[in-house]
Amino acid sequence: MTIDRRQQVGRTGEQAAADFLVGLGWRILSRNWSTRLGELDIVALDGQELVFVEVRTTCGQRFGYGFQSVDGRKQQKVRRLALQYIQQRHLDQYPLRFDVVSVLLDEAFHPKRIDHLKGAF
Repeated sequence: MTIDRRQQVGRTGEQAAADFLVGLGWRILSRNWSTRLGELDIVALDGQELVFVEVRTTCGQRFGYGFQSVDGRKQQKVRRLALQYIQQRHLDQYPLRFDVVSVLLDEAFHPKRIDHLKGAF
């Protein structure tokens, strides 16, 4: 997959995930928040919980589901970034949760399936 195609897949999946979460009544606080350490895909409020959402997008199931690619190393990185985000934004009053949204796109880059794993790590 070319870099342009990979970026298009990622952007499309993140937009689909954000739309999905807003449809559930969530309030998106940040998208693609980044520091020199990395990037948080989506930060949102689900009621009174501060949720850090890792979005994984695939085209076709031959690559597996996105959940499978969030390994221990990635989880640790997201946790570190979340702490930075909380400190910068003074949001330590909220309980935290880490979710994964897996977006499966069809060949035309349209969302075919969206799976949401709450409390993934």
